[in-house]
Amino acid sequence: MTTTPALAGQTVVVIGGSAGMGLETARLARAEGAEVILAARDPERLERAAAEVGAVSTAAFDVTDPAALDRFFAGLPAQIDHMMVTGPGPYYAPLAELDRDRAHRDFDVHLWLPIAVTQHAVGRVRPGGTLLFIGGTGGRRPGPGMSLIGAATAAGPALIANLALEAAPIRVNLIAAGFVDTPLSAALLGDDLDARRDQLRATLPIRRVVGPEDIAALAVHLMANTAVTGATYDIDGGQQLVRG
Repeated sequence: MTTTPALAGQTVVVIGGSAGMGLETARLARAEGAEVILAARDPERLERAAAEVGAVSTAAFDVTDPAALDRFFAGLPAQIDHMMVTGPGPYYAPLAELDRDRAHRDFDVHLWLPIAVTQHAVGRVRPGGTLLFIGGTGGRRPGPGMSLIGAATAAGPALIANLALEAAPIRVNLIAAGFVDTPLSAALLGDDLDARRDQLRATLPIRRVVGPEDIAALAVHLMANTAVTGATYDIDGGQQLVRG
């Protein structure tokens, strides 16, 4: 018996699609029959990713630049089916060292960007299609340096639920990830990366590290499952259940 690919004939746009979770989601979407459009900041890395997955087009721009975001949406096909936005990593800093300008930029990325993307998506993403944003679970545990990301993490699910009502019948969902073994994680941890991997393998209930392919599997499922909207899906291997 043959099975029709879950996204056959559909168009998936991935902003932040040149590496990590975004690239893996594009790869899986292609395997499930979709055409993919990739966007990211670094043009060289973007072109390599596009060649790797067979993207139909690319756009290199800074998603936090409102004018660039306007131009990007203006250049998209008249109608697309799904859009995923990964965004940069969180900003951690003790209160005494918290930089106001950087804090404002971080809030723009984690809270304003989903609003701006959703505004643009209405009329461009087909009814029943998906807007999918990436958040995190780490900010749910209070601690030094967590004030900013803790507030953004708490606000995310409420924002997504309200956007789902305002953008309906477009579906809007949030993936809240824990540690994911991506190039971004490697850049943030540097020489401590292997130690972090070992710690997670020893302590997580799943006894392995969450990878970008895990995020991709959930993302494509949420694109295909037309009953899901306004939801936040945790995917952290049980990281919230253990200390460290």
